[in-house]
Amino acid sequence: VVAAIRSEKNGETRALVLPVTLRPPVRSGHAIEIPAAVKRRLGLDDAPSWVALTEWNEFLWPGPDLRPVPGKGDRRAAYGMLPPRLFDDIRQAFLAVAARRAAVQVRRT
Repeated sequence: VVAAIRSEKNGETRALVLPVTLRPPVRSGHAIEIPAAVKRRLGLDDAPSWVALTEWNEFLWPGPDLRPVPGKGDRRAAYGMLPPRLFDDIRQAFLAVAARRAAVQVRRT
């Protein structure tokens, strides 16, 4: 889930992305489940998935860390948009976790 985009002085664009995982959270408040209807609309599988709130990935956009969406003929790397309310819930929950310094950055490219 792309949470933020930042333009660098050198012209590069960096993305802050919250990972999606199939593993349920160990602790309450460390992830938000993606509703099944949203997963279907995005073309994801039927297995339960969560947006992790305790880590974020940062990488160049576009860059080598992006992969094309499987089964699509184009090179698109985005599955689609989350409903605004779900995105806002994820954003607010991540900011709360980050404010407690309970989230870590994983820098990619």
